[in-house]
Amino acid sequence: MLPLSAITALSPLDGRYEKKVAALRETFSEFALIKMRIHVEVEWLIALSLAPAVAECTPLSTATISMLRERVAAFTPTDALRVKAIEVTTNHDVKAVEYWLRETFANEIEVERIKTFIHFACTSEDINNLSHALMLKAARDDVLLPVLNGLQEKLVSLAHAHANAAMLAHTHGQPATPTTLGKEMANVAYRLGRAKTSIARIEVLGKINGAVGNYNAHLSAYPDFDWATFAQKFVEGLGITFNPYTIQIEPHDYMAELFDAIARVNTILIDLDRDIWGYISLGYFKQRVTAGEIGSSTMPHKVNPIDFENSEGNLGLANAVLRHLAEKLPISRMQRDLTDSTVLRNMGVAFGYSLLAYESLARGLHKLQINPARLAEDLDANWDVLAEPIQTVMRKYGIADAYEQLKDLTRGKSGLTAKAMQAFVATLPISATDKATLHNLTPATYIGLAPQLASKIDGARTES
Repeated sequence: MLPLSAITALSPLDGRYEKKVAALRETFSEFALIKMRIHVEVEWLIALSLAPAVAECTPLSTATISMLRERVAAFTPTDALRVKAIEVTTNHDVKAVEYWLRETFANEIEVERIKTFIHFACTSEDINNLSHALMLKAARDDVLLPVLNGLQEKLVSLAHAHANAAMLAHTHGQPATPTTLGKEMANVAYRLGRAKTSIARIEVLGKINGAVGNYNAHLSAYPDFDWATFAQKFVEGLGITFNPYTIQIEPHDYMAELFDAIARVNTILIDLDRDIWGYISLGYFKQRVTAGEIGSSTMPHKVNPIDFENSEGNLGLANAVLRHLAEKLPISRMQRDLTDSTVLRNMGVAFGYSLLAYESLARGLHKLQINPARLAEDLDANWDVLAEPIQTVMRKYGIADAYEQLKDLTRGKSGLTAKAMQAFVATLPISATDKATLHNLTPATYIGLAPQLASKIDGARTES
């Protein structure tokens, strides 16, 4: 059997692309999940020890609390392997964490005295749902949103830099009313900004209310304690919004919202990837050449838009996983089934392909160089796009069949020249001022408010 390494890994995220998604290992690896479970278990023990109503769980000293938290912070992959070794016997991942804690702190007198309160009144999902919530919050806030902020800032920069760069637009793949290259970048920057805000605003929920969400076990030991309020304070203390109504699992509705929101961002970026691919194909953009890079194994001249193609492909993979997560996770048979457990282990896959795609897109955007000559050439070859402003001014003067006249002049006819369009304008019964305006209009100047709109686009960052 081949030994596991980057070159033998089954997933390209852990193989070919492992360095590009390394930032997610701290959040979504099995090591990260085990460490987060230990964090939640330790914080729960500390909280119980400080609750006067739970008298038998004697208070931990400030020094011991600091020691526990420092040990969690220093948790290593070797520690995680020990947890996994215990799991071989328990065949239960969360119980293995409990046993590791008892084993690790067996010589700490204060902890040993209250070791029966480790995992007290908890079902595994009490620990898991909070661990997953903390993992998702960290990945969203510390990895995903900063990278998306960078993408939006680059798009805003392109919008401002090329606000006045007139460009022939295309609707239905056909020449259409001109715009500017900067305005097209501004359109995507605005869409991305809204979509990022949706991601950032989603509340990450958690619970710690026992086997079916009713504090049954808690009350059997301490019937007079306000467990619901205590649980809320504990969950919110972790930086998570408290969910007071659950079955055994936190229902994962917020996860579905988050994954759908990320998928919407990804769809916007797929749209961008395809458009830029098209603009490169038309020659509107050139790409900076990287020394030593080869575009084709047989055609030496090729500079392929591989970054945008890689981005599009990986966004598609990400969305396939994200949408399955969003559709599956809110569904649980009665109070609990385990189908969510195996699916949740793939959150890192969805985030990994997203991050990989964002980095490819960013790399592609930084390589882009505008090709003014090609933009001007295409504009000058399509004087028929001025049919729109001419017929609009004719309507202003109540000229009958204005649209139809321009349709007869231009539709389906190639090679219309400036001279032909200006000759038509010369025949119109309109004011000398409007006639002069239309006579002087060119495809390159018929760009409306595009420069102003592109220049105004805001590059504000999205914070959670």
